Amino acid sequence: MGQLTVLALRAVIVTLLAGSLGVQAVMLPLLASDLEGLDPEYRHLRTPLVLIVFLGLVTAQTVLVCVWRLVTMARRGTVFSHAAFRYVHIVIGAFAAAALLVFALGAVLAPGEAVAPGIVLLLGGAGLGVLGIALIVLVLRMLLAQAVARDVEASRMQAELAEVI
Repeated sequence: MGQLTVLALRAVIVTLLAGSLGVQAVMLPLLASDLEGLDPEYRHLRTPLVLIVFLGLVTAQTVLVCVWRLVTMARRGTVFSHAAFRYVHIVIGAFAAAALLVFALGAVLAPGEAVAPGIVLLLGGAGLGVLGIALIVLVLRMLLAQAVARDVEASRMQAELAEVI
């Protein structure tokens, strides 16, 4: 991985992490206070909405930290090792959790007249999209497993060749 690529990706990750922490620190409390002014028939939505947004931010931050670690491993040339699987598994879990959170948001908003039915349908589609990303990362994990296996095999063959020579 090129140095410029690593620096650019790290700049993006730092910016996104700082932004998500800012949203957690400033915007989330403002959202919670704004939701206090809901009509009495919708007050029960306040806690689940704030919790879903908070947990969604945590899943995004988790993915960003894991990508940072994987980029570091790629820069060092150690990404094709079993240590990388830990971070990939966490990313898959975070995307799956994010999909569940989007589905939960749709389920919380579905009953009653809080939002239009089209919004709930859009949330269902977004949840499917996030779940699709988790599945794509799962396929990439399988590719990583094949690369690690080939790397181990190449190392073994190189060791055998060194013994022969």
